[in-house]
Amino acid sequence: MPSHATPATVQRQSLSIVLPCKNESIGLANVLPKLTELYPDAQVIVVDDGSSDGSGLIAERHGAMVLHNPYSMGNGAAIKRGARAATGEIIVFMDADGQHDPHLIELLLGKLQQGYDMVVGARDASGQANASRSFANRFYNALASWMTGHPILDLTSGFRAVRAARFREFLHLLPNGFSYPTTCTMAFFRSAYAVAYLPIPVHKRMGTNSHIRPLKDGLRFLLIIFKIASLYSPLKLFLPTSALFFSVGVTYYIYTYVTEHRFTNMSTLLLSASVIIFLIGLVSEQITNLTYRRDA
Repeated sequence: MPSHATPATVQRQSLSIVLPCKNESIGLANVLPKLTELYPDAQVIVVDDGSSDGSGLIAERHGAMVLHNPYSMGNGAAIKRGARAATGEIIVFMDADGQHDPHLIELLLGKLQQGYDMVVGARDASGQANASRSFANRFYNALASWMTGHPILDLTSGFRAVRAARFREFLHLLPNGFSYPTTCTMAFFRSAYAVAYLPIPVHKRMGTNSHIRPLKDGLRFLLIIFKIASLYSPLKLFLPTSALFFSVGVTYYIYTYVTEHRFTNMSTLLLSASVIIFLIGLVSEQITNLTYRRDA
């Protein structure tokens, strides 16, 4: 039977808990007392990303270490600040809006003890804000799973436990916006660090509405996936694209040869583009290998 971490075990592991927040005073007032009760010796870090509702003051009253951003820098920027300040060997990232139950932390840590480098709390459809968000996340999960070759159950979950040393290797890759989970997940897979997923319930958020704008940020997530995929495995993007151009070029050549008995400039352009795209993919693959290279 797999073992699960207990709060006492977690304390011996040197634990830091990072909560990025922006105007989450209600959620913090609910979450922080539970964290203090469960993990009194853990380092709790609240990164106040330019809040205007006194979130930082609430966190200080509950004994958390508070890092104040003078203006909003983004969720990813808050995560990076928190990770740099964390002193624990293990870092737990969770939302400050009350969606993540602090009692579930021990389940993530128990899984981490089985040899994983990152454990992610995976939401089901009921944990999504709405039907469109649920559909979008399923699409992102499927696309990212194809890119990495590993099953990814929740690409954008902000509830995860990581080994701090592993996570800090990728700080320079993390964007300042909401897509830090996407980036670090794919970076972990690319570096052959073991990642596990645990199904978790998600509560309704407290306080202000979500800062994520479904349409704008959904398109941004999609662009980030392709951006990181090109960093993870460029040929998985460039090779199919090259094959598409080549197929269209050959098909168009056959058509014009049969109908006009000639080789057109458009066929030349399409076939040339397929070769160029393939070569760009090869170069990108080499750049990716250098990006993740670790000298002994």
